[in-house]
Amino acid sequence: MLFRMLYDDKLAQASYFIGCQATGEALVIDPQRDVERYLALAQEKNMRITAITETHIHADFLSGARELAERTGARLYLSDEGDADWKYQWLDQKSDGGVYDHQLLKDGDTFRVGNIEIEAMHTPGHTPEHLSFLVTDHGSGASEPMGIASGDFVFVGDVGRPDLLETAAGVAGVKESSARLLYRSLQQFKQLPDFLQLWPGHGAGSACGKALGAVPQSTVGYEKRFNAAIQAAADEKRFVQEILYGQPEPPLYFARMKQLNKEGPPLLGRLPEPRLLTPEELHQTARQENTVVVDTRAWTAFREAHVPGALFAPLNSAFPTVVGSYIQPEQKIVLIVEPERVREVTIDLIRIGLDHVVAYATPEVFDAYVAAGHPVAQTRSVPITELKNGLPVADAVVLDVRRQDEYDAGHLPDALNVAYTRLLPRLEEIPKDRPVLVHCRTDNRSAYAVAFLERAGFDVTHLAGGFIGWSLARGEVVKEDTVLA
Repeated sequence: MLFRMLYDDKLAQASYFIGCQATGEALVIDPQRDVERYLALAQEKNMRITAITETHIHADFLSGARELAERTGARLYLSDEGDADWKYQWLDQKSDGGVYDHQLLKDGDTFRVGNIEIEAMHTPGHTPEHLSFLVTDHGSGASEPMGIASGDFVFVGDVGRPDLLETAAGVAGVKESSARLLYRSLQQFKQLPDFLQLWPGHGAGSACGKALGAVPQSTVGYEKRFNAAIQAAADEKRFVQEILYGQPEPPLYFARMKQLNKEGPPLLGRLPEPRLLTPEELHQTARQENTVVVDTRAWTAFREAHVPGALFAPLNSAFPTVVGSYIQPEQKIVLIVEPERVREVTIDLIRIGLDHVVAYATPEVFDAYVAAGHPVAQTRSVPITELKNGLPVADAVVLDVRRQDEYDAGHLPDALNVAYTRLLPRLEEIPKDRPVLVHCRTDNRSAYAVAFLERAGFDVTHLAGGFIGWSLARGEVVKEDTVLA
């Protein structure tokens, strides 16, 4: 058996390529939309992709299952579990008008890829339709599974959050019942053999859990012994309380991904090819309606000068979260980016369904834009410690863009809390007739938020040093009484 994990560092997402070397057939689990990686690996290993599956209808990226089926003609093996609201709706929408070759799976169903047997195990909780896959290599003489592809069910050190149908997809009143479903699924997990390898769908940095480990793989036995969320599953009430508290506010784009992956991910065909702009073209393009400039330069450079209305989104692990929370899919995107990273950032964007990447300018082009006298904006920034002497501007509101659990654990007096990933739908809560002073824990999330609020027309100032700086200076801290629920 050939086994490869293909990992996306920014989304902290894992796809798996499993091949039977005897027959040359291969399976891809949870493919992303840029399918060339899987096709290239199949060609390198002299294999053909004959099967495609995914553990569930994803919320954090746009699925590549449909794209890969179009390119290969492989059979789709998709979940038929869960309620009517979470069934795949695109299987009869092949580009030529036909129906995709597919098999819908229930708990206990199996299929083969050469000599490799895949058994579906219904593991609801993160989502109602979620499947995990037990993998047995009969070609090696094995009669028991080698491992389990657990998707967003069990991670290294954590389990998949059960609140997303409510907090991201907007299905009211289901997070507690989903947590109880997850609890029951974990009782089933505890019955699995300890020797099974665990191949999770995400690692550290994913918003699909709150304490994911940075180790890419584990074993069932290790997670039974040391995974804190599984330890909490010894008691249902305790588990429900602990798994729901402290989950990060989901990025805004999660709801859109969930819907598109259910109704039918748009076919991509080929990657966008943004064109290089001159300084004058940057000036003209940035002013066009429904266009947003995404500036990937360092914060210090952005703060000193940027195209008015530009978003600040450096190419770190937060990039998809930032752009996915602040950009709408119909908007045209212009990048400020190093030329050697244009393809990388374009792929990052299409993975979350932001396809209209029309143009880019290098930092050198931006410098020439400034030298030519085109308009620039600067971001005000003052040390947060200045607030110890009172507000630097009269009638200002302090905006804390950390997670709610961070805010509850300690915040500045009278600070308003809106997580940076939820600013767009909650703009009405932020006074537009008053100056807004923005901070996070350090400087990162607040920098993203300040640029977005500037674009939205707010009078905004960045508080450098963040809550850590405030605490070290012994500024006044207010703590909220919280009840696990």
